Amino acid sequence: MTQPGVAIAVLAAGRGSRLGGDVPKPLVELRGRPLVSWALEAATGSGLRPVVLVVGHRGDAVGDAATEAVMIVRARRWRRGVARSLRAALKALDPWAQVGAVCIGLADQPLVGADAYRRLADAYRGGAALAVATYGGQRRNPVLLARPVWGEARRLAGDVGARALMGREGVVEVDCTGTGSAADVDTLDDLRSAERALGQGEDA
Repeated sequence: MTQPGVAIAVLAAGRGSRLGGDVPKPLVELRGRPLVSWALEAATGSGLRPVVLVVGHRGDAVGDAATEAVMIVRARRWRRGVARSLRAALKALDPWAQVGAVCIGLADQPLVGADAYRRLADAYRGGAALAVATYGGQRRNPVLLARPVWGEARRLAGDVGARALMGREGVVEVDCTGTGSAADVDTLDDLRSAERALGQGEDA
């Protein structure tokens, strides 16, 4: 069921050069599907709307991995860091008056589950303006930004994302242990670890 009030933005604009090769990191395949596809599956499966995909490097190819239910947004000057992607997402959502908050996810975290987004949305409905998912007590992604803090988020610069706002008072930690994993895929070893985690999940 669609839950109004909270959107999701998946950031997928970077090059991801640490993985090597010519394939943009969002399009690196995990079990025959691009990483960004896994991330978007959790986002769209959460029931939250709209879902925004922010693209940059090889944006057309990355956008092709999205379904028709996903709104594609291009980040200008994406090379300047993830803050540009965050700014693009917020600008795209500004006209959506019914959206009071946005959850920020990353394309290189394919094991984040739909329930993590739902739990953050519940925290917003409970009054949280800033919320962050925790796994085993560790703050990770996704994070939630309510509209009153979007102005501050827009002022971030460089390779600094929404988690930079999580040091202030009033941040609500949302336990997402058991909903998935926020492990990044930055290297081939990380990719193999994600493969193993998926296998263990299927065997459970």
